Amino acid sequence: MNTSTGRERTEGLRAIPLADILRVIDATPDPHDPAKWHTPRGVLSVNGAKFFNWNQATGGGGAIDLAMHLKGLGFKEALNWLACLPAAPSAAQAGRYRLPPPVVPIAAPDDLRRLLLPAPAADALPAVIRYLIGQRRLPLARLHPLVESGDLYADRNANAVFLLRNERNAPVGAELRGTGHATWRGMTPGSRKDNGYFAVGHPCPNAIVLCESAIDAISCRTLYPDRLCISTSGARANPAWLPAILARGRPTYCGFDADATGESMAQSMITRHPAVQRLRPSCHDWNDTLRARL
Repeated sequence: MNTSTGRERTEGLRAIPLADILRVIDATPDPHDPAKWHTPRGVLSVNGAKFFNWNQATGGGGAIDLAMHLKGLGFKEALNWLACLPAAPSAAQAGRYRLPPPVVPIAAPDDLRRLLLPAPAADALPAVIRYLIGQRRLPLARLHPLVESGDLYADRNANAVFLLRNERNAPVGAELRGTGHATWRGMTPGSRKDNGYFAVGHPCPNAIVLCESAIDAISCRTLYPDRLCISTSGARANPAWLPAILARGRPTYCGFDADATGESMAQSMITRHPAVQRLRPSCHDWNDTLRARL
């Protein structure tokens, strides 16, 4: 087998629908959630070519990764196992299954700059989840729905990506948080922070809390389960979407950090919008407060 044919065979096997693999091993689809499967290795969430095992905090992308995970096989063993499946394609049939297209940059609606969302990297997701659980002490129960909805994913550099969405639920930006040895934070190019935000919480909340980052929003939501927590993606006194939030008629709090910048921006927000009240984290920020209570 030449190199080209071998590559085609590998790509063809990798692109076998994950549902085909799960049926072969007698995995059971969840009756209430078609994206979930019950397997001997735990409950898997499947999104296209990506999968994640919430019992083991690990995942991957494509049929080869799934075969290795479920059967405990090495790479070559997984290829041979997949090739023996009734639906497995030959090299000549490699085009039968196609991998999902990469994320294509989209234009922000009111700006000529293009939103360049990083492509999801399923193999980097376990490292991101381990960072958020281990170092940030965020509960898995809060992360799971965000991964399921696509509001949280990993890019190829193992950065945590938190999507900002507008009122039509379309992505308008993303917060990035490094999860390696040198942690950092930033925004993906083309993000429009005034067009939308990252949010987590109850759809009919008792109150709304504005936080400085996505991680702080998730932390605050953990501490206040009945509230909707929104990230302003930095301490900003007057995001363009804030009047629409206030129009909901729910008590709204500015939960910016308990530091000089947070206090200054909070007072500026309250001056502009007197309906907003101040809510200070007991530590520097909401994530520090969450970790101090665990």
